[in-house]
Amino acid sequence: MESLLHLAADPAAWAALVTLVVMEVVLGIDNLIFISILTNKLPEEIRGRARKLGIGLALGLRLALLATLSWLVGLTEPVVSLPFSPAPGADGHAPFDLDFSWRDLILLAGGLFLVWKATREIHHNVDPHPAEEVSTPARAGMGFASAIVQILLLDLVFSIDSILTAVGMTDHLPIMVVAVVAAVGLMLVASGPLAAFINRNPSVVMLALGFLLMIGMVLIADGFGVHVPKGYIYAAMAFSAFVEMLNLTARRRAKARNGG
Repeated sequence: MESLLHLAADPAAWAALVTLVVMEVVLGIDNLIFISILTNKLPEEIRGRARKLGIGLALGLRLALLATLSWLVGLTEPVVSLPFSPAPGADGHAPFDLDFSWRDLILLAGGLFLVWKATREIHHNVDPHPAEEVSTPARAGMGFASAIVQILLLDLVFSIDSILTAVGMTDHLPIMVVAVVAAVGLMLVASGPLAAFINRNPSVVMLALGFLLMIGMVLIADGFGVHVPKGYIYAAMAFSAFVEMLNLTARRRAKARNGG
């Protein structure tokens, strides 16, 4: 209790908390976009329940990982080494081993899954098949279960990335817990409006799928030890979103002028 009161009176702890909340919210955008796109494919009456369950699972995974920090940190220790020989004439580099930790392997699997999922959804949007209406509760249940399983798998990948970032920013577990709960709470509030906005604007769906494709490639690169600065990624996403907002505004004004 005394340690908590000491943290509450420490300005540095508050600064760390605010910084970490912002970081967790930014890192959670990827998770939220995936959940929004996936749940929008479900029947309308169960979309809200699926979003809430998916975000609740994200919170549960993050808190569970925080409770096992020593195990989580151990995920960064190499478990697999593969010999790698550079191509002849590649600046004289000698052969070396590629080391993969459990974290790397999880990021690789998550990145490959995101690339596969985003590519499949892009193909479906570009060349759609005739829509199949969900006519029975059993098929609706299968769709719901499938969506939750996919959300859970990506929640695991994003949660590990999120918590390892938190561990790198502060040593205080209470600050991490408060930051994670606050960030996931904001995700829950934003999930409904974001999903509705994506559903109303087909071009935004394609942009969001492009984001997921890029995030998947970044996860794969990270799994191979090539760390792409997150600032570049989110700056590119913000610029693309800004351009799309200009396009939406132009289309809306053109429609208003034409009496639509």
